[in-house]
Amino acid sequence: MTVDRRKFLTASVAAIPLVAVLNQNAPAQDAARTTVPRRGNPIAVSTYSFWRFRDDARISVEDCIDRAGEMGFDAVEILHMQMQDDESPGRLRNLKRRAFLAGMSLCGFSTHQTFVSPDEAVRKKNIEHTTRCLQLADAMGIPTMRVNTGRWGTSKNFDELMKNKGKEPRLEGYTDDEGFKWVIDAYAELAKKAEQYGVVMGLENHWGLGREPEGVIRVVDAVKSPWLRATLDTGNFLEDSYGKMETLAPYAVFVQAKTYFGGGTWYTLDIDYMKVAAILAKVKYRGYISLEFEGQEEWETAIPKSLELLRGAGFGA
Repeated sequence: MTVDRRKFLTASVAAIPLVAVLNQNAPAQDAARTTVPRRGNPIAVSTYSFWRFRDDARISVEDCIDRAGEMGFDAVEILHMQMQDDESPGRLRNLKRRAFLAGMSLCGFSTHQTFVSPDEAVRKKNIEHTTRCLQLADAMGIPTMRVNTGRWGTSKNFDELMKNKGKEPRLEGYTDDEGFKWVIDAYAELAKKAEQYGVVMGLENHWGLGREPEGVIRVVDAVKSPWLRATLDTGNFLEDSYGKMETLAPYAVFVQAKTYFGGGTWYTLDIDYMKVAAILAKVKYRGYISLEFEGQEEWETAIPKSLELLRGAGFGA
């Protein structure tokens, strides 16, 4: 087959303006893509919302997943303490399967640890425990895990800690700077484990050295790892809560949203979730909002009401 070179060149030149037009339109098309409205933040529920450490409400994680699916949540956050009776590989697989069949993801793993101790053996034990939790999260396909700094432990009990709004004196003979060094050193080591298992740790504003946003940020900035960020709990800032949320929000990879229908166990906060939504939108937070119901009302009615409250604030996939 013989190609007429003159006709070929003429046709090619004629096509150039069209190509140029298409290229000129490309930026506008890209801009249009970025302005398409995005869905709201998916809403999860923590299994803690059903359990709340109450002897008369300690239902299984499996039941929590089923109930969450029936209520219309997008995902479930698992409280580690609630499943310590059985951490076998078979159970982990079944929890993941159960959530999948309910049309939800397992989005978060809430754990407890403390590194605020002068005893190196205690800190090492907590590093081992946290590493084990990272392994469990990985096995369940959970992408982020709530972690804590820990506290001095000088309060007589948790009730006394809450009475003092989460504040407690330092251990005699030690300083906060020493406490922060123990925490930073521990998470510098754990960040490597988190990367290995593909689980982002979220350091929560959860009493102790993490009571204030500056404490959480001090640890995160010192560790300098993308595998350690922050979990923002809306119910753990007891003074200037919105200002403190604004400070911590740029670091957040997970948000826990407290509600208190029936009145809280230790305190009750009147949280304006429209304001919270605006704070999170300002920093382009696109992650999960996980409900932590902490009130006295029965969970059967309070959790659905909490879901509607969060949806009314603009959250929801």
